[in-house]
Order: sequence, then C-alpha cells, then structure tokens
Amino acid sequence: MKPVSLIQFLIEERRAGRINAELSLLIEVVARACKRIAVATSKGALGGVLGNAGSPGSLSMNVQGEAQKKLDVISNEILLEANAWGGHLAACASEEMEDPQPIPDMYPKGNHLLLFDPLDGSSNIDVNISVGTIFSVLRCPEHVTEPKVEDFLQPGTQQLAAGYVVYGPATLLVLTFGHGTHEFTLDREVGSFMLSRRDIRIPVDTAEFAINMSNQRHWEAPMQRYVGELLAGKEGPRGKDFNMRWVASMVADVHRIITRGGVFFYPLDAKIKAKGGKLRLMYEANPMAFIIEQAGGAATTGRERIMELQPTGLHQRVPVFLGSRGEVEVATRYHREADVAYA
Repeated sequence: MKPVSLIQFLIEERRAGRINAELSLLIEVVARACKRIAVATSKGALGGVLGNAGSPGSLSMNVQGEAQKKLDVISNEILLEANAWGGHLAACASEEMEDPQPIPDMYPKGNHLLLFDPLDGSSNIDVNISVGTIFSVLRCPEHVTEPKVEDFLQPGTQQLAAGYVVYGPATLLVLTFGHGTHEFTLDREVGSFMLSRRDIRIPVDTAEFAINMSNQRHWEAPMQRYVGELLAGKEGPRGKDFNMRWVASMVADVHRIITRGGVFFYPLDAKIKAKGGKLRLMYEANPMAFIIEQAGGAATTGRERIMELQPTGLHQRVPVFLGSRGEVEVATRYHREADVAYA
C-alpha cells in the first residue's frame, strides 16, 4: 500500500468532516516548524545550540524560574514565527512566556488558540537524550478578537487537537483530533511526515512503570503503598515483577508507553505540594492526557480525570498519572481511598 503523508491524512480528516481547513493548516504549520526544530537539535555542538541561554554570568530564565537552554529559546522562536502570519490562529501561549502571544495586527487572524511546550526535556539536550515538542489546540471563544489569559483556560475536554514530536533516532509526530491516536515518521529524504501507525492502542495492563524514585521519601502514603507493591514483585500482593524506566523527558517516557504500554507518574509530593504539582496542565498534562485517552489509556491527577479539570491559570501545575488503564486505575483508587479514610 502506498504510504500516506501527513498532508494526505489531513485531507482525509477534512473530507470525513472531523476537522476544518483552518485546523488542517494549523497542524501543517506546526509540523513544518517542528521539522526546523529537528534540524536544530540534530546539529548538537556543531550548531552551537547546546548549553544555557544568556551570558555566562547571567542565565536566561523562563516564567517558571527555570534556566533556559539555548534550544528552548530557539524552539520557542521557531514556533512563534511559523504561526504568526498564516491566518489560522487568534493567539498562542508558550510554557516559556508569562502571557499569551497575540497575532500581530498586520496579519490575518483565525479562530484557534495554540499552546505549546517548545522543547520538553531540554535539560537532557546536552547529553543527547530524546527531547520533544508538545502542543494543544483550542477553539477561540466567539466574538473574541484579542484573546486574554481567561480565553485559554478551557478544560482539556475542549481540545480540538493535541500532539507531540519526539526528536530521537527518528523524528516522530504523534497526533489526535479526538478520533484515535496516530503516529507519523519524518522521512528525511523527502522531507515529509509519513503515517507509520494508525489508531494506536495501549495495552490495558502492563508490567512497566516510569517514576522519579529519588523523590520517594517525599511522596504521599498512597503513592508509597502503590510503588511498594510494584517493587515487591512476584512475592508481593500484585503477584508479578515490574520493571522501572525513567528518561526524565516526558515526551520520551510517554512515547515508550504509546509504543509498548506502561505507566508514567509524576505524583504530588512534599517538595512541590505548594505549587500543586510538577507538570503544567495546559502545556503538558492536557495534551498528553488527550493523546493517551484516545489510544485507550487513562490519565488522572491521582484523584481526578485530568481533562475534566477547570484550569485556574495559564501555568497551573498538576500531578500526572497516565498510561495503561489498569495500573492508572489502581494507583488512582489508592489515592481516593486514602482521601476517604482521612476525611
């Protein structure tokens, strides 16, 4: 069968009435921008893109108070520039910027809002570990010509599309419009993303989990209980051995789950409780939850379905449990039971 390109796939979706022309163009533009980011990441030290942004004595910091890598800044600028002039956006918001970025008045405006984490896992870029871009698309509220922060604060169930691109040995785009999750592989010889897996399904059960074990002493009691049972293996209450994997790049960890199943956890702990969690709801948790659910998995905060949360801020943080439904449900049940017991 002849390979299907991303553009052909988008045309199929339009003909099926699942997306409109403007959303199709938006995805094409994001994909094209991500190809530029892939080129920048692949050059490594030869491209002068490694290390921190800013001068040696004064590091560049993002709105989160985190030191920015050069590629964070480069990736952010690539996405902003690519999406400024096409007429498919009303505004966009980035994890790297405090406020939404309006579309300049000199350009036509569209009816969509784009949110993105331009380079997830960028702390790993200097050691040549896979990093990625995460994005989410919302509809701009009617009659809003100059979108404000509150116009972006829509629950994840309102997403029109979500995706991520992983820059690894191959550059892969994983995408959903709410009708299944699909993977595209960048064919570098022709410069196009080609459909490589349609309607991905994550196994319900798994024996593989991803979590930062160095934070174990800070976890809540139900998380301690859950992971303790996994580590007990065949001799424990779960009756089987589990393997742990942790890349510390969310895109890489989630893509492993998309590929062969598993669960990913970044639970609430004592260190981050005041912030509400580690990962950002709008830029990471919601788009990943949409992708995972459309592949048959589950995504919660340990207590609530992520996509049903009503956002309270553009950079709101939440705990994240996602992946194979069976294990997410067990871990979530333990947290809910503990809440009832302590109530």
